[in-house]
Amino acid sequence: MILIPAIDIIDGKCVRLTKGDYSTRKVYNEDPLEVAMQFQDAGLTHLHLVDLDGAKASHIVNWKVLEKIAARTKLHIDFGGGLKSDKDLQIAFNSGAEKITGGSIAVKSPDVFKQWIKDYGTERIILGADVKEEKISITGWTEDTDTYVCDFLNDYRSSSGIEYVICTDIAKDGMLEGPSMELYSKILSEIPSLKLIASGGVSSVSDLEQLKEKGLFAAIIGKAIYEGKISLGELAKMVSA
Repeated sequence: MILIPAIDIIDGKCVRLTKGDYSTRKVYNEDPLEVAMQFQDAGLTHLHLVDLDGAKASHIVNWKVLEKIAARTKLHIDFGGGLKSDKDLQIAFNSGAEKITGGSIAVKSPDVFKQWIKDYGTERIILGADVKEEKISITGWTEDTDTYVCDFLNDYRSSSGIEYVICTDIAKDGMLEGPSMELYSKILSEIPSLKLIASGGVSSVSDLEQLKEKGLFAAIIGKAIYEGKISLGELAKMVSA
């Protein structure tokens, strides 16, 4: 299982939110590059970079941060947040993103998102599935839908061959109470071929070990690192094991 540390960006700074609420933001470092280099020094190879300003503005904002991290590290970066147009996508890829993540656009403009998959391939496009009580939630978690997550993923798997999915249980995000094990088990039992990436709630090495046992392709770790619940030393040991 790949371990993917997360950096969320507001005003060019490294922050974390709780349940996606911007009013809960906490700045952990003024320099995201410094944080990314610490991850790389610990032996981590991937990075989940989220442009929270972009998510709010519905277009890419913090591409300079992406560009700087991509130029100064060897991390494999997946980038998301506010990517709504072909131009946004080109800026993200030109700035050094290896993959991009699309969530709300996959619900609101499926034809556009499916065209991105066709143009760039399933290796470079990740489907973001934000979930509230097993149903898809969009627009920064402010809009609920009636679409069940497994139906949503099955549709993209069958119609576009999507491979990578980041699934976030909103109720778990930033809470440090453990990830949504039952949700991930259900998804993998229905669609075992997915490269499912867990996001939200990871609070300990034990959580990561359980996700690995369940067959998750990767796990994103955010607040647990910044709040000292999981040390970079512990992650380094897992990577080298």
